[in-house]
Amino acid sequence: MSSSPRVDGQTIRAVEVNASGALLTVTLDNGMIVSVPLDWYPRLYESTAEERAHWSLIGGGIGIRWDEIDEDISIAGLLDGRRSGESEKSLARWRTSRQRAEAAP
Repeated sequence: MSSSPRVDGQTIRAVEVNASGALLTVTLDNGMIVSVPLDWYPRLYESTAEERAHWSLIGGGIGIRWDEIDEDISIAGLLDGRRSGESEKSLARWRTSRQRAEAAP
C-alpha cells in the first residue's frame, strides 16, 4: 500500500464504507466523504452485494479489505483518484476461479 494521506500532520483514515449501486463511498475520520465509480474496481463491481458488505479496515483505516474477493484499496489511492491497477490476465484468473467455485457441488 502507498503511504498514508495526511492533513495538518494527521493521518486520514476510513471509518465507514459502502459499496452499493454504482458507487464506492468511503467516509473518512476528518468528515470527508469520497465516492468513486464502483466499476473502477472490477472485483467489487462483479461481486455480490453480500460480498461487498463484508469489508474490514486495514492498517487502522488506511485501507479497506474485502477478503471474499481478495480486494484491497488504499485511502491514498482513493484520494489520488487511482483505479484498480489489476492486469487483465489477473482479473481473468479471478473470474475463472469464481466460475469454478460457483459450479462446484
